[in-house]
Amino acid sequence: MQITSTTKQDYLCYQFQTLNLINNNMIKSTLVIHPDDRSTDFLKYIYQDLPNTTVVTGDKNQDEIIDMIQTHDRIVMLGHGTPQGLMSVGQFPDRGYVINSEVAPHLTNTENIFVWCYASDFVSRYNLEGFSSGMFISEVSEADYLDVTATQADIDISNMLFAYTLGKALLSNDDLNTVMGKVKTAYFTMTAINEVARYNNGRLRLMEKQVLQEG
Repeated sequence: MQITSTTKQDYLCYQFQTLNLINNNMIKSTLVIHPDDRSTDFLKYIYQDLPNTTVVTGDKNQDEIIDMIQTHDRIVMLGHGTPQGLMSVGQFPDRGYVINSEVAPHLTNTENIFVWCYASDFVSRYNLEGFSSGMFISEVSEADYLDVTATQADIDISNMLFAYTLGKALLSNDDLNTVMGKVKTAYFTMTAINEVARYNNGRLRLMEKQVLQEG
């Protein structure tokens, strides 16, 4: 059979489409739950460049959130919170928390990113696993309360470095152990001159499920 230029073009087109299909299948589907709130806008840098990503900022009920969790590989949960979960800050109907004890059981088969104040306590309480923050200073008032010396510039630099670094690490599609290593290494470069970065970096944890002993 004579190979024409058209045949070559068709073959190359087929190969290109096949590679795209393979690459798309390798990219994790990501669900971001980030209640709309100007004080945490810097966290958008974590996910703004991630492909194959669905972002939820409000208006979903709990059943809808659970359904979405079950159809994604990676769940990124960001904002203000407590050991009880991720606060809805008025963006999700009839609930104080968008991520809470009722949602926790549905986070056992996903790759999880938990970034809010005392998220690691929530993760530990419900025996989950993933990248998590402890108390995380993102405002001057929080630094003052914790006796951490900080200006607004210190806060801004810490916030942006953390969000940008985590976003770039997730973009590489690495496992969470590698992601944590990249974030802590980059964040560490600021710890000598930025007390906020030092405080936050020391409270980032890669949480693992605990094996429960039979009673």
